[in-house]
Amino acid sequence: MQPQFIIKPLAHHSFADFMQLNQKELAKHNAKWITVDSNPGYPCRVSLVEAEIGERVLAIPFTHHDVDSPYRASGPIFVREDAKTAYIKPNQIPEILKHRLLSLRAYNSENMMCDAAIFQGEENLIKGIKSFFENPEIEYIQIHNANPGCFNCSVERV
Repeated sequence: MQPQFIIKPLAHHSFADFMQLNQKELAKHNAKWITVDSNPGYPCRVSLVEAEIGERVLAIPFTHHDVDSPYRASGPIFVREDAKTAYIKPNQIPEILKHRLLSLRAYNSENMMCDAAIFQGEENLIKGIKSFFENPEIEYIQIHNANPGCFNCSVERV
């Protein structure tokens, strides 16, 4: 039986306090509001959809790999102003991942990277995720945009 997986968006409540802040207050957190000027271009890590032109997104640094290992990492992400946490079904690929060139990084139980690869296209991404999870040492995967390198979401076994 092939491994089953689920893509995990970031939770809206993690950003709720920031949503109430103005530009000056956000600057203290190295964050800022941006008005979207292109689509695609501003993938929301909470709703896992592209922000629409004219919509506001919060650009904010985020520790996406908050672990005690050399692979602890953070980087910028976008969160749509009115984002709701996405509900993703098992083995479903959100729209923001279907066409981008993506870097998958696979980690073991010690939060050490044990595999990585680049994929593009929904079918290739599904095959890549399932292939990684065929290795019993792999506990979870993180998906990043390959070109800008920004974190998108995590993947867990079902």
